[in-house]
Order: sequence, then C-alpha cells, then structure tokens
Amino acid sequence: MSLDDKLDAILARHAEVGARLSTGEVPSGELAALSKEYSDLSTVAAAIGERRELEREAAELEAMLEDDELGELAASELPELRDWLAAAERALQLLLLPRDEADARSAIVEVRAGTGGDEAALFAGDLLAMYRRYAEMRRWKVEMLSHSQTPLGGCREAVMSVAGGDVFARLKYESGTHRVQRVPETESQGRIHTSAATVAVLPEAEEVDVQIDEKDLKVDTYRAQGAGGQHVNTTDSAVRITHLPTGIVVQQQDEKSQHKNRARAMKVLRARLYEHERAQAEAERAAERRSQVGTGDRSQRIRTYNFPQGRVTDHRINLTLYKLDRVIQGELDELIEALAAEDEAARIAQLS
Repeated sequence: MSLDDKLDAILARHAEVGARLSTGEVPSGELAALSKEYSDLSTVAAAIGERRELEREAAELEAMLEDDELGELAASELPELRDWLAAAERALQLLLLPRDEADARSAIVEVRAGTGGDEAALFAGDLLAMYRRYAEMRRWKVEMLSHSQTPLGGCREAVMSVAGGDVFARLKYESGTHRVQRVPETESQGRIHTSAATVAVLPEAEEVDVQIDEKDLKVDTYRAQGAGGQHVNTTDSAVRITHLPTGIVVQQQDEKSQHKNRARAMKVLRARLYEHERAQAEAERAAERRSQVGTGDRSQRIRTYNFPQGRVTDHRINLTLYKLDRVIQGELDELIEALAAEDEAARIAQLS
C-alpha cells in the first residue's frame, strides 16, 4: 500500500467514525473509545488536508513557471511554499508514527556494576547520581527502592522509581552497557582502566497492566544483610520473590518492614513482567517484518565516558560531546534528543 493509499484509508475511517458518532446511537460502552479515536483521527485528517492543499498550490505555481507573464511571480513564491510543504510533510509523518503507549509512563531505573571490580561500582554510583540529577532538573519525583553499596562507597546495584510525565519516553534510550575509561583513585601508577555498568529502564506498570497469580509466586523471607554479609536486623524482613513462569527474581531488603519490602518488590516485578511482555511482542513483530526496529539489547555497549579526554561518545549514533563534566552532572538532554531524533528518522523511513 502506497503512502497516499494509507492517507486515503485514514480519511475514510475519519469520515466513518464521524458519521457513526453523529447518529447519537453509539452504545455507552463504546462512546469514549470512539470519541477518542475520532479526536485523534481529526488531528491527522487536518494535517493530511494541509499537506494536500500545499501540494496543489505548489503544482499550480510550477505550472505557471513557463508563463511569460506569471513565471517570475511563481518563481519568487515557490521557495517559501516548498518550505511550508516540507514542514507540513514532517508534521504529518510524526503524526503517522506508531505511538508507544508506554512513553507517557513513569519508569523503574536499575543500575548495576559490571566488569571492573571496585571501579565499576564507583562508576555505577556516578551513573545513579547522574540520573537523579537529571530527574531533579526535570522536576520528576525519585524514590529509591533499593540500593546496595560497596565499602568504598560505590554501587553494586540500585533500583529507583522515577515518576513524572513522559519519563520513559526520555530515559528509555539509557538502557544498555555504559563504559568508563579513567584513572581510578586507587591506581598509584596513573594507568587508565576500563570498566562498565549496566542500566535498565522499564516502564512502570500498574496492576491492571500485568495480571500476577499468587500461585505463580515463590516468596522467601530472610534477614537483611549489610556490607560484608553481617545481619542488620533481627527479623526476617527481607523479601525475595520469584515469578515461576518466567524465572524473574526480585529482592528487597532496604525497609525494616517485611510488608513494605514485599510491596516494593511487587512494584519492580510488575515493571519487569510488563517489559518482558513488551519485548516478546516486539520480537514477534520483528520476526514478521524480518528486521528489528532499534536494538534494545542491554548487553550492547551503548556509550563510553572517557574522563582523560573529557568526552562522552554514544556509539549508536556516533555522537561525541566534549562536555563530560556537564553530562555526568545530569545534563543529558542533548544526548537524549539526538537519540530520539535518530529513532524518529528511522521510523519515518519505514512509513514510505
């Protein structure tokens, strides 16, 4: 189906839904969904109409170029009209992109130390602080769900909830392996070490999104442990929940209350199961069209932070910024917006 055929189909559906709503005989159970569909289609229909009107005007001006009397006027007006047409086409393309309903959601952000020992844990701590600063800049609410530290103050692993508008839409590009190159504070000979940390960003799920059957859960309780393995309390307040069908395991021990730890563990479990279902659906769609859209592979090295050179490089879009000091302080917008633009361009290319 050509793009024009797709646009004609949208206009036909818009007219069909409008006609049905105008009868006043839509069942109450369908009214809200149908009204929303009509509202969404109206926006697209208006963009289609504007684009086609500009195309008609451009064709008329181009035909006038050969006219002895009107050719000069047409030539002077065409550049501006073509700019308007390009803008209208871009706006329409963005409206036609399939929406990820998870984009508007809050997110669960998980940061874990990877290869590199103590230096990897220190770097994971730097990433955690970077995301917290970014969230503060955007006035998002951050709640630390769990945080395991090393004796040197690094981060073995941390899980936090970031609440606000379009959190997942912006942070989803952070999922993957982050690599750091720098001289560790513990390095006496000044040698540059390379270590890594992994980041996973999951859309936060509500209970209605994921149905969890209690019989599919194995719940273990144990005493919370601090650094070095020592017990930090005398009751079995820590909780480990295993989702038997998928094998997903979530542990929480930061709260002194077993009830609170279980609630937090279930929040993280819902997010992981929701992402699991989304990943399965995306894999099925990818198999159908024989090509994967985006990577989403969290084992892939996505970004390198080189401290001696003061640069950060995102390998997915070959973007290098020489402002590492500002990025690590939470100024992520330039990176995120470049990644979003690249993703948009790739998806627009698939429309034609």
